[in-house]
Amino acid sequence: MSTRQRTLHQTHQAKPSQDGDGVIIHRLAGRHLNRVLDPFLLIDEINSDNAKDYIGGFPEHPHRGFETITYVKAGLIRHSDHMGNEGVIGPGDVQWMKAGAGIVHSEMPEQQNGLLHGFQIWLNLPANQKMQAPDYRDITADSIPALSLHNGGTIKVIAGDLAIDGKQLTGPMPKRTTTPLIADLELAASQTIRLTFEQALSATALVYKGSTTDLNTRQAGIYSHGESLSFTAGSEGASILLLAGLPLAEPIVQYGPFVMNSTAQIEQTLRDYQSGAFLSPALHQKEVKTRPLKKPATTI
Repeated sequence: MSTRQRTLHQTHQAKPSQDGDGVIIHRLAGRHLNRVLDPFLLIDEINSDNAKDYIGGFPEHPHRGFETITYVKAGLIRHSDHMGNEGVIGPGDVQWMKAGAGIVHSEMPEQQNGLLHGFQIWLNLPANQKMQAPDYRDITADSIPALSLHNGGTIKVIAGDLAIDGKQLTGPMPKRTTTPLIADLELAASQTIRLTFEQALSATALVYKGSTTDLNTRQAGIYSHGESLSFTAGSEGASILLLAGLPLAEPIVQYGPFVMNSTAQIEQTLRDYQSGAFLSPALHQKEVKTRPLKKPATTI
């Protein structure tokens, strides 16, 4: 029985940018992308062996209304937050943080030199979950299922369900309303793979190394709905970050690190943050200092 193949609908280029304390990144995000990326909001990539590009890290800052997924390919990153969580993630590890009603955290390089390569993904929360208590967990590399392909490629599934050649891989993250699928695909030269996953999910693929027949390095493809999705690597192979999820189709209003559903909610968030009421007293385990936020709000 044949399955309906997903087809390439749009292509977008990840743009060079800076964030945190001068960290050099490539970013896929923007008002024009929020609807097609839904339920995802942003994909950032850090990839440099020049310490000046990343040493400043991401000092203490707040979030509300979404989840962040930090995936490290090379190097070490230390996480610390107001709830007392602290830890270091390294190659192959993932940190999944639900900001929910509010969290203040930092992410800093745990190295003075060498290669730092990784991604941060923002995953939106449904309106009725944006004010839930924050949560944090580390996922170690050895808990992420991986499949070695016959001619050298590898597939890792961080979240969700993905099938290839009759083999099902399920990521270690608990289920979410948006049914996120996050997978890291490393393909050998000229290798072709066909993946199947829930057809109701939106699908985005970011090529972060090499190329495919349709996409070059740091180019993302937005795909139609369907039951299967195929990739063919170029002559130097291809490394692909695959994201899929159930669209929320809800209003998005963003002010820097806050993502809510209305301007009124953003205004309340700013009042909560600046007044010190941003975080529940029950969650405070260390002092949190607020600082002015100048990022303008955008409505999607």
